[in-house]
Amino acid sequence: VALDRERYGLGAHLAALERLKRKLAAEGLFDPARKRALPRIPRLIGLVTGNDAAAKRDVLTAITTRFPPAHVLIAETYVQGPRAVPSIVTAIGDLCERGIDVLVLARGGGSFEDLLPFSDERLVRVVARCPVPVVSAVGHEQDIPLVDLVADVRASTPSVAGRLVVPDLVELRDWLERTHAGLERGARRVCDAQAKRLATSRDVLERAPALALE
Repeated sequence: VALDRERYGLGAHLAALERLKRKLAAEGLFDPARKRALPRIPRLIGLVTGNDAAAKRDVLTAITTRFPPAHVLIAETYVQGPRAVPSIVTAIGDLCERGIDVLVLARGGGSFEDLLPFSDERLVRVVARCPVPVVSAVGHEQDIPLVDLVADVRASTPSVAGRLVVPDLVELRDWLERTHAGLERGARRVCDAQAKRLATSRDVLERAPALALE
């Protein structure tokens, strides 16, 4: 009997989740056209996560390895249970008020029930209204809570999320060097062309008196 109740409870959750998913999709919340690009070089990154050391460490390690100058504001919240949704919603609002450029929502793996807060309608709508791009890295790769669908970018793991929000410093330096060299070549070509035009104009002016006398 207990097993039948458990199966019934899970089935009810899945049915309710599917109804909510269809409702939000009909409103356009999952539309790819509304997805925003992540900033190339964020000045301030917001990270909402639980006190789970693994998820937080994975995000921070990936960020600091790729881009050591990165600045990250961390908000630790409840990530399961009845207090999770209001706690995460408050954290998102607080970080946005602090002027972040991008938000990472990260949580390690868990059971279906553990991840239910990340399919809560209140949280999904807050993520949809978030003024900055959101990267969702919740659960394992096979887990797809509704925040994954509404977020601007879905990361398969917290480590991947960390790599997505910052550029690779080595690649960035290479790009800057190539850009600088290209600008230098362009400036040199412009200067050479101007010098040739000035030389031509000077020759014309020098010949002008003789031509006038003729």
